[in-house]
Amino acid sequence: MRVAHAPGELEARPRTAAIGTFDGVHLGHRAVIRAAVEAGPLPTVVTFHPHPREVLGNRVALLSTLERRLELLADLGVEETLVVEFTLELAGLEPEAFVRGYLEAIGVEQVVAGAGFRFGRRRAGSLETLEQLGVRALVAPQVEGVSSTLIRRLLADGDVRGAAALLGRPAEVEGTVVSGDGRGGTLGYPTANLRTDPALLVPGYGIYAGSALGPGPERHRAALSIGVNPHYGGAERRIEPYLLDFDGDLYGQRLVVELWERLRDEAAFASEAELVAQIARDVEATRAATRP
Repeated sequence: MRVAHAPGELEARPRTAAIGTFDGVHLGHRAVIRAAVEAGPLPTVVTFHPHPREVLGNRVALLSTLERRLELLADLGVEETLVVEFTLELAGLEPEAFVRGYLEAIGVEQVVAGAGFRFGRRRAGSLETLEQLGVRALVAPQVEGVSSTLIRRLLADGDVRGAAALLGRPAEVEGTVVSGDGRGGTLGYPTANLRTDPALLVPGYGIYAGSALGPGPERHRAALSIGVNPHYGGAERRIEPYLLDFDGDLYGQRLVVELWERLRDEAAFASEAELVAQIARDVEATRAATRP
């Protein structure tokens, strides 16, 4: 998938576009994007970064980084994506100015969107506005009961199965492996210490089963701890995946960890031996876990 950051970087060619932030690329987003891919020609996404709500002064716990969002869009068959920097100036554009500057400029002939789609200054633009400006508007099927807000709530509660049902894929934690305290290795279960983007939502504390992608194309099942390591009296949140059957150096690598199932709460144990025994049970539960 080709990615551009300004309209001038894309050739003005007949194309069908889906427009939106698409944070998390959940089932509702996927319905719109798939409709654009099926409609053609040249299925394109026009997306925004940073998140509009954040620019307008409201903190948003993001479901995905921009990098991951673009990967998910590519997986759906999108051929080109225009990433538009969302600024207060952009928010103030009248609908016609947005259409002329960002849609007509790259050759968009039709837009696929939900029936309630709004754009432009004070959300004044609609599907009808697009038609009036010479852009064909196609209404995508609506997916009831799916919203980024609900997914965020489920993940904050650790309900990764519930979140997966709305995402259409497993929930994820993404970050870069940095140095930790090395304690896992001394217990026989060396973990990676993930540093995540501060803007990303991290699911509720607990122990999870899932799988990790990266480095390279292979996936490894992973038991993941999110929390403060109460057994050792920790206070700082740590995100620590243990990749099963992996032997290698992960430092500096980007990992995307799928969360398939929440296994238990984090806990303090009477002894280190009890902790190691519980980790062994967590690893076996991870081997038995199924991808939602």
